[in-house]
Amino acid sequence: MNLPDIIKFVIDLLAVLLLALGIKGLSKVRSAREANILAAFAMLLSVVGLLSYYLGTSGIPAQSWAWIIFGSIVGSLLGTLLAKKVPMTSMPETVALFNGFGGMSSLLVAIGAFLFPFNEVAKAGSLEPFINDASISVSIFVGAITFSGSIVAMAKLQGWLSTPGWTQVKARHFVNIVFGVTSLISFIYLISGNVSSIWLLVIASTLLGIGVTLPIGGADMPVVISLLNSYSGIAAAAAGFVVDSQLLIVAGAMVGAAGLILTQVMCKGMNRSLISVLFGGSLSAQTTTSSGSGEYTNITSCSVEECALTLEAANRVIVVPGYGLAVAQAQHTLREVTKKLEQNGIEVVYAIHPVAGRMPGHMNVLLAEADVPYEQLKEMDVVNPEFPATDVVLVLGANDVVNPQAKNDKSSPLYGMPVLDVQEARTVFVIKRGMSAGYSGIKNDLFDLPNTSMVFGDAKKVLSELIGELKDLGVGDK
Repeated sequence: MNLPDIIKFVIDLLAVLLLALGIKGLSKVRSAREANILAAFAMLLSVVGLLSYYLGTSGIPAQSWAWIIFGSIVGSLLGTLLAKKVPMTSMPETVALFNGFGGMSSLLVAIGAFLFPFNEVAKAGSLEPFINDASISVSIFVGAITFSGSIVAMAKLQGWLSTPGWTQVKARHFVNIVFGVTSLISFIYLISGNVSSIWLLVIASTLLGIGVTLPIGGADMPVVISLLNSYSGIAAAAAGFVVDSQLLIVAGAMVGAAGLILTQVMCKGMNRSLISVLFGGSLSAQTTTSSGSGEYTNITSCSVEECALTLEAANRVIVVPGYGLAVAQAQHTLREVTKKLEQNGIEVVYAIHPVAGRMPGHMNVLLAEADVPYEQLKEMDVVNPEFPATDVVLVLGANDVVNPQAKNDKSSPLYGMPVLDVQEARTVFVIKRGMSAGYSGIKNDLFDLPNTSMVFGDAKKVLSELIGELKDLGVGDK
């Protein structure tokens, strides 16, 4: 092993270790920001290592590594611009788009390596040509599915694309099987050295990604996004074999494994199997008539003033954030409300359901942006036993994750889904624009309970008025 090889090995090893630490740090809100910076630095280090290797060995012309530098700078600038400009409500779409970029990158690398090989093939009789072609095929197959599926997911989350009715019929499975079989046949032909089959594999895999993702409803989007994230890691790992990059192999494997674990967590949080998510279609399309699917009969509405009076007398308050809070961009206003309650000696915690919002960890990121202390964020299993001893619960934009039907109505499509037991609290205030249903398309039995009061209006407007009422009551002045 010569000096450039040793230097590249050391740099790649350091980058892998830093990336692993970065991914580990992302599991906690408190350390997520620093962990993200650490992972980004690991990627920068890997680019530097690659350039130093090729410069030391004269492996590629100067204009080629100049393009690498140019691409890295442009990509970094675009990423920074997106991070600064994209609002929190559009973060799920952005994550889906980034997953698609990862899949497309692996796809282009594989196509380029197949059509324009940059290294000599192994000697006759070696397994390396087969491994190389198999890696290219896997990278193209998974990369194309990831790209097309992610673009569809992004379009649906953005509201550009709805779930077509025809995608809910069982005939769609036959169409997807045709795409899958076509992909498999072209996959085999490509491994055997048939160059022309590469385009058939690209087309069939792309259509398969569209066909599988298009029928999936918005309620299952957290699962889809985490699964596509896993796919992007698998595609990257396969591309690592193609370009002989140990760093890319390890990084892709870690992302793929983390995505699969997160997908399992999301499925558990929704009481849905991965098979039912991918092949069951939209959750709302499967909704059946249940005992709790009729009209509301016992709705109690109240004013912001009444809500403030109840909060003033409370000892313990639990806040349940949902996607409606993100839409209203009211997280900072909410933080002002809870600060006043805390200054009055009232204990405040936040109940986080694993699938609240439109992507895994959406509520954690939203509240972290408003500087909510990490210690106040409590996961569902931890906070559920605390509801009976809670004076007031504020539900902000959450719907299906607080629906009691999940526990007491066996005919409900939500039955068996773990939910937050907010109905066990003494008083529940639901801040909501109207009586529209959640993604499941069914009524929420919580709204009919005698200890629940509806405060109708935009979350940010209601919370702003609540701040004024609490000031008038002297809350926060102690």
